[in-house]
Amino acid sequence: MKRKILSLAAISIAAALYAGANDPVLMTVDGKEVHVSEFEYLYNKNNTQQMQSQSLDEYLGMFINYKLKVADALHEGLDRTPEFTSEYESFVRDLSKPYFRDDSVAEKLVRQAYSHFTEDVLASHIMLPLQQENIAKLDSIKAAIASGATSFEDAARQYSADRYSAQQGGLMGYVVPGRFPWTFEEAAYQTPAGSISEVVNSGMGYHLIRVEKRTPAQGEVEAEHILLMTRGLDESQAAAKKALADSIYKVAKGGADFGELARRFSEDPGSAQKGGKLGWFGRGAMVAEFDSASFALKDGAISKPVKTAFGWHIIHRTNHRGIPSLDDAREGIEAKIASDERGILPEKAVLARLRKENNAVISQGALDQLRAVIDANNGVCDSTVLSRIVQMNPVVATYNGGEIHATDAIARVPDIQLPVNPMASITAATGDLLDDILVENERQRLATENAEFRNLLNEYHDGILLYEVSNRKVWDKAASDREGLEKFFRAHSADYKWESPKFKSYIIFASNDTTLSAALDFADSLSTDDPTEFVRKMRERFNREIKIERVVAARGENPITDYLGFGAERPADGTNSRWKYYAAYKGRIINAPEEAADVRGAALTDYQTALDKEWVKELHKKYKVKVNKKVFKNLQ
Repeated sequence: MKRKILSLAAISIAAALYAGANDPVLMTVDGKEVHVSEFEYLYNKNNTQQMQSQSLDEYLGMFINYKLKVADALHEGLDRTPEFTSEYESFVRDLSKPYFRDDSVAEKLVRQAYSHFTEDVLASHIMLPLQQENIAKLDSIKAAIASGATSFEDAARQYSADRYSAQQGGLMGYVVPGRFPWTFEEAAYQTPAGSISEVVNSGMGYHLIRVEKRTPAQGEVEAEHILLMTRGLDESQAAAKKALADSIYKVAKGGADFGELARRFSEDPGSAQKGGKLGWFGRGAMVAEFDSASFALKDGAISKPVKTAFGWHIIHRTNHRGIPSLDDAREGIEAKIASDERGILPEKAVLARLRKENNAVISQGALDQLRAVIDANNGVCDSTVLSRIVQMNPVVATYNGGEIHATDAIARVPDIQLPVNPMASITAATGDLLDDILVENERQRLATENAEFRNLLNEYHDGILLYEVSNRKVWDKAASDREGLEKFFRAHSADYKWESPKFKSYIIFASNDTTLSAALDFADSLSTDDPTEFVRKMRERFNREIKIERVVAARGENPITDYLGFGAERPADGTNSRWKYYAAYKGRIINAPEEAADVRGAALTDYQTALDKEWVKELHKKYKVKVNKKVFKNLQ
């Protein structure tokens, strides 16, 4: 290619280089320009998150310190680590997703799907398996039906792979929006009543759809039922079930509790224990006979026994409601769209726009040249053919400012795919590579021209670096610098006071008295004063036979330390407690902290603050900061 694809990480450079007439440079930090828009964005965001807002003067100092830390991270190369690159590129892709989705197309898809909610479509179909020759077979069947040589019902019984509906002449019931594959649903709703659709590929099979009738949607009903199964029974057994169903119906009509009857008699395992409750359902959700009976009832009415393929049903309709509003249905519709072939259409619309705006063209002539070379080798793309293609290396696509050569596209094809279907793979790779380049260039354009996008990028880019460099210079350093923390504590010990004495000790727990005694004896033999080393050696010697804790606790903070240190009664053992034997080791009452470990949380926080202040002083000496006072004054 004559033009390289820009890496996602390079987008931050493009954003940093942007300087529009309405976005002057506010300052430079280590020679890097910072524009007014970035400062204002972060200032406003900071103030919305604070209990008390800061003035511009107050925030300016904090902002400079922030930028100095980022400069230090850049000098240490933290923006070039694989971890940073991966995290930042992932963020750029996620942030840019809304810009590569045509919301008008997405909304059109939602409204198109919602239009099906307003109408009930009763349909029949003939289905054949997904084999190419079945398209022609269905065309022939349709022609035979049109000529009167056969009826739709007879053809369905003879040919349809859907044996359940075939037994009923292809009648499948109402097409429920969102329940069938979209291509099937859309074909059913686009076919006039009494007409037969063209051949439809639902992804599950090829279909001819005949629409029996179209009526205004009746919404949904709520019902409960009692089912007496007859499937697999002989004639006398089925008759007995019908007699029982008639008896239950009379009892239910007489005012008996329907839910109790369902729990007692219903043989539907899914609903019997719930009192027969089926919840809300629309037309087509149930088998045809059940569906018709449910929607024919009035609220509160109970049907006579209804026969289906499952058995005899007694239906109690409890409520009904109209179709949901678009707002109520939107979430479900959008989820369905995202899960099928429509989900990529909003993105495809943007890609089509980018191709048009960038005069992008895929050269069919160049692809035909490649096809001729491969066909001359009996359709096999082996090393000889690849060598020939490399020599030719035609331009397979062009766009404003760039070209894609055949070798660029082939490099995108997995080795396993190239021998199987070379031209399809190369053609697809060409289109994918072209789209990737256009999307990448569009991301760069966004970073330079869209202030919101640019500021979010800058914030995340610098935020990752700030976190990592602060970890190294302050947080992790303080946590691991035991000697430095102790030195800091000694220098500031007067800052750490207690309101009351505390019991300081190791507490050794064991599951039996013998192990506890052995642990105490071993502890006496250790010469180390290092708490970490002491605990390590104890655990090394006794493994899981003991548990050891270092405690500093005032009276009333812990029942065990109250017992061991302050003379309180021994607390009752827990029922399942393994550690019923315990003792204090080197326990004593102290009036003030003796070492940093006694106030580790507070001391560590203060030490981190001190390290941060010292670091900022060094940064001001190390890197030059120049504020454009005139530009800053215009902000006030």
